[in-house]
Amino acid sequence: MQFYVDGFYPGDPFVSPPAPGGSHGAGDAAVPTELDVLIVGCGPTGLTLAAQLSAFPDIRCAIVERKPGPLEIGQADGIACRSVEMYQAFGFAERVLKEAYWVNETAFWRPDPADRSHIARSGRIQDTEDGLSEFPHLILNQARIHDFLLEVMRNAPTRLEPHYQRQLVELTIDRAGSPDYPVAASFQTAAGEIERVRARYVVGCDGARSFVRGAIGRELRGDSANQAWGVMDVLAVTDFPDIRLKAAIHSAEEGNVLIIPREGGHLVRFYIELDKLAAGERIASRNITTDHLIAAAQRVLHPYTLDVKEVAWWSVYEIGQRICDKFDDVPDGSEDAMLPCAFIAGDACHTHSPKAGQGMNVSIADGFNLGWKLAAVLRGQSKPELLHSYSLERRAIAQELIDFDRDFARMFSARPKDSGEAGDGVDPAEFQRYFVKHGRFTAGTSVHYQPSAIVAVDQHQALASGFTIGMRFHSAPVVRLADAKPMHLGHALRADGRWRVIAFAPAQDPTAPSGDLAQLCDFLAAHPHSPVVRYTPSGATPDSVIETLAVLQQNHRDIAIGAMPAFLLPATGRYGLRDYEKIFCPDLKDGPDIFDLRGIDREYGCLIVVRPDQFVAQILPFDDHQGLAGFFDAFMQPAG
Repeated sequence: MQFYVDGFYPGDPFVSPPAPGGSHGAGDAAVPTELDVLIVGCGPTGLTLAAQLSAFPDIRCAIVERKPGPLEIGQADGIACRSVEMYQAFGFAERVLKEAYWVNETAFWRPDPADRSHIARSGRIQDTEDGLSEFPHLILNQARIHDFLLEVMRNAPTRLEPHYQRQLVELTIDRAGSPDYPVAASFQTAAGEIERVRARYVVGCDGARSFVRGAIGRELRGDSANQAWGVMDVLAVTDFPDIRLKAAIHSAEEGNVLIIPREGGHLVRFYIELDKLAAGERIASRNITTDHLIAAAQRVLHPYTLDVKEVAWWSVYEIGQRICDKFDDVPDGSEDAMLPCAFIAGDACHTHSPKAGQGMNVSIADGFNLGWKLAAVLRGQSKPELLHSYSLERRAIAQELIDFDRDFARMFSARPKDSGEAGDGVDPAEFQRYFVKHGRFTAGTSVHYQPSAIVAVDQHQALASGFTIGMRFHSAPVVRLADAKPMHLGHALRADGRWRVIAFAPAQDPTAPSGDLAQLCDFLAAHPHSPVVRYTPSGATPDSVIETLAVLQQNHRDIAIGAMPAFLLPATGRYGLRDYEKIFCPDLKDGPDIFDLRGIDREYGCLIVVRPDQFVAQILPFDDHQGLAGFFDAFMQPAG
């Protein structure tokens, strides 16, 4: 991360200087009466969205929460590899890695063939495959993730803080009568006062019982499996040997348990199968207590013992999978005539069981997807039609999650049976194979957006076979040319709303004045069709909307940085300081380099366009300058 661009300032360099005009949101103050974006709900989805929007001083944003303060202990704890990649973009992945439990391996237990009243380990596997991500699968209390996101907001130029103890009591959308501020919302404070707000956009991140969802006429559709589960975080003494491994346990007659070790070395989460519910029965009618959950876990673990010393948190829930038809307020078939101004995200538009560990992960990806799009439209960089892509992209992913969760929950809850045994049930070995097969899905790395204005067709995919168009940019090691720093290229892609053009240079000399890299830089710097020229506001730095990074094939010691094109060493800030962090070389110390790892054509190179949410949008031949311009022309608006 760069700082001191506009001058030195003392103190923590990761706390941005405040924007002129002060805070856009102060927790004890009234909600501003006019906003660009109103976010309802301080869960992980809303906070991710707010953290991204807080980076833009020119966007007026407020996030409102009915609870009295920040979350202290949360329900969600699983952090997929892809989510850690997103946290890296927000600048706090290292802190998560330091605190969290690392899920390195998963154990599988089944009834002991010699005595089916006992359980026995049937398998033990690596949790995520090698090379899937530079980050592991982690476990950390959801409240800590909230803390980190709140800190990002607090340290941003806008000093954004949530407005707590505000209950949304009315929400209307009036496009015709108030085209500039079509959203009207009323909140009741703890003192009983009513605060009224008008906004350009509203985003409902207010959970499964979302008020925003109801106000825009959407509803969750789906069914319940009539299966009840309990969950508890405990401090316990046990002789179960895999208590510090993620463990899926199928017992013969006592149900099933999923064990998730927690951070700190002692805390453990138990997901415990309870008796099947009757049709129409609700779990609340069972009057289940912690004693019930502990006893059920003890029966499943037999012959091992479990002595629970403290229950830090517990709950019971019913398995069900539900999803909304759309994630915005535009009726089906009206997309050409109407633009969305209300959105729902996270549990407000998709709910499912927690055992696959996808709830928080998919929800924060909703917020990341929507945040940069709202910023691009509000700042005049992109056409408003871009906002239609949020529902199109994220609903398809949510449906994949619903389908996966239905199968996963069914298999986990099924009676264990031996291989070849007839009748209902699941062979635990089959469950283990299913777990391995879908490892990329649970890691969050299998998301694949379909072609659209911001996801190209795969005409030139062969130029970089390891960077699939429509999927996240899969990072790989590089060495930064200017300071020889070994790093991951993906870590240069911050959550700052910028597009990236990553130029993987052909094998020729990158310093040649008439070479392909020089011609590309000349085009981007000065040609009237250049997307950098067309879409960068007058007076702004040339990387403020579209940042260009170059990855060379040569050893970093063989390249003179002063011979590189000036476009890749742009002047920035009020002093015109040089930015030395645009040029990278392969890391040649250990095994294949980035060109080999990601299947990049060495002879011709290629251009890779990466969206602000780190998804590959387009791959083009290195010299296809007009193709690059045409891609951005489809959805961006020329700078004023």
